[in-house]
Amino acid sequence: MTPSTPFLSEFDRHLMSEGRHYRIYDKLGAHPVTIDGVAYVHFAVWAPNARAVSVIGDFNAWDASRHPLHCEDASGIWQGLVPSVPVDSVYKYSIQSALSDYRVEKADPVGFASELRPQTASKVCDLSGYVWGDAQWMAQRATRQRVDAPLNIYEVHLGSWRRREDKSWLTYREMAPMLAQYVKEMGYTHVELLPVSEHPFDGSWGYQVVGYFSPTSRFGSPQDFMFLIDTLHQAGIGVILDWVPAHFPRDEHGLGYFDGSHLYEHADPRQGLHQHWGTFIFNYGRREVSNFLISNALFWLEHYHIDGLRVDAVASMLYLDYGRNEGEWIPNRFGGRENLEAIEFLRRFNEQVSLDYPDVLTIAEESTAWPLVSSPTDLGGLGFSFKWNMGWMHDMLEYMALDPIYRRYHHNLLTFSMMYTYSENYVLAFSHDEVVHLKKSMLSKMPGDDWQKFANLRVLAGFMFGHPGKKLNFMGAEFGQWHEWNHDFSLDWHLLEFERHQQLQAWWRDLNHFYRGEPTLWVGDQHPWGFKWVDCHDQDNSVVAFLRYDELATRATLFVCNFTPEPRRGYRLGVPWAGTWTEALNSDALAYGGSGIGNLGCQAALNEWCHGLPHSLSLNIPPLATLVLTSVKPTLPGSTSDDKPDHGV
Repeated sequence: MTPSTPFLSEFDRHLMSEGRHYRIYDKLGAHPVTIDGVAYVHFAVWAPNARAVSVIGDFNAWDASRHPLHCEDASGIWQGLVPSVPVDSVYKYSIQSALSDYRVEKADPVGFASELRPQTASKVCDLSGYVWGDAQWMAQRATRQRVDAPLNIYEVHLGSWRRREDKSWLTYREMAPMLAQYVKEMGYTHVELLPVSEHPFDGSWGYQVVGYFSPTSRFGSPQDFMFLIDTLHQAGIGVILDWVPAHFPRDEHGLGYFDGSHLYEHADPRQGLHQHWGTFIFNYGRREVSNFLISNALFWLEHYHIDGLRVDAVASMLYLDYGRNEGEWIPNRFGGRENLEAIEFLRRFNEQVSLDYPDVLTIAEESTAWPLVSSPTDLGGLGFSFKWNMGWMHDMLEYMALDPIYRRYHHNLLTFSMMYTYSENYVLAFSHDEVVHLKKSMLSKMPGDDWQKFANLRVLAGFMFGHPGKKLNFMGAEFGQWHEWNHDFSLDWHLLEFERHQQLQAWWRDLNHFYRGEPTLWVGDQHPWGFKWVDCHDQDNSVVAFLRYDELATRATLFVCNFTPEPRRGYRLGVPWAGTWTEALNSDALAYGGSGIGNLGCQAALNEWCHGLPHSLSLNIPPLATLVLTSVKPTLPGSTSDDKPDHGV
């Protein structure tokens, strides 16, 4: 091989022009190579409307005349070999547009590492050196990420989960053992990281991405980020990455107006400018752009062993009139408001992830009633594994903000979600978005005095874990953060010096572990046989009760939630079979900061019909509390394993 031999073959360029080269990160960007014993870096960038492109960096005194790249055909790919460029060298592309006198210095769209902000250059990086130790996790991942497996996610912003005493950031390597130990002790199955792709502005929380292929340098190197993922995997914890293909910022060194043309974004601001966020919108109809994004998704799965991608702001992608008034948007070719190119992109993205990594999850943050988000594409769906249940979240937060005396008039907010819960594979999410911008922390949202606030948050958590759907909670809610989340500061871990916060954390920890070990709470999430209301009509007392079943209806878990500060004694509820019902959890237990009202650990079912069920329990229901009782169906004389399950539906 000689230095003049390009890495990109004619077939590579053909695939890119078709939008079907899903490993462009193997070809574009900066790749260290050795040729005939000489070390080079191969640089390649897509800039079809450029007259000239050069590599500039600390290795050539930022002189654009030193290392020009060459474009040999109409593909628009400029490439070249530069000798004696050490790893960690910083570089940009100097671009002269063919359309005007526009000259600009751009970071590498496929750069694997970046300078620490406010510096904006890319860095030469070799991703091949890290030795992974997560083989056991990767072998088990398909089983642990099934739709009928437990999924309980701890959402984390790495810059503010914990900080050093001097308020500076922890590194990826410093965070790794701390985060893994905490998440494992608390009983979560997964961590979801707010975007880690390089971004210039801390206040965007990572949602305004410039370096799509580069983990932020705020906390260390790409290998350091690999170490964080590896450590979590070795602790049995999956990692979901927040991914942002909906928009990108207008910083000069980024993707916008890349080669003197609107290359990645639409030229018309009615299509290409997101009015709410002041950012550019990707042109999904351009094959090379959709190819760039799909390749980026696969890059994180391949090089960083990411277990799932949560796709941000899907609703903004699906609707051409999202956030726009009449006359501010352009209809599709059929005159409608649906973004047909974005729909096709999302389907292709999910199809390719499913094809290459069938054990990886994709999760949509989609806030409208768009149908079939989590249905396969061959059935007309978008192909996601799961969708956030934003309707349930809004209903529950609206309900919980009410003084309990008024909750009886809004009982439907508790129950409405069961009208649609099987229409999608849902994740019940209380995310970072709900604890910022004067929305208050989860604990501060709760009404009443301090005791009632803690009790309200406990009953809400209990109800959430009983309701069908996977679970997600943002960091800090589990121990009662009082302040709104602030990305510039650590969580208030000092609150755990106080008993009430310790008790709330203990409740959340026990809920997490109980959830993981109780199949009735997840095997039937997508099936009507997994859930049955016992009583959803007692609005006067603001009490709801429901059952969760396993597939054979041999196990049942009864949830009883009292959303008022009044205890209900001798409260009668139907159950499907006789025998002992064990009080597995009680959020009013003294250990959790409650008043200690309970049922002495268990109750025997009476042979009396109630709520359409052949047996019943007489329970003491504590104030502002969730009771959880479990039972195994008694084996009747003469019964066999072939008996038809009876879910009491």
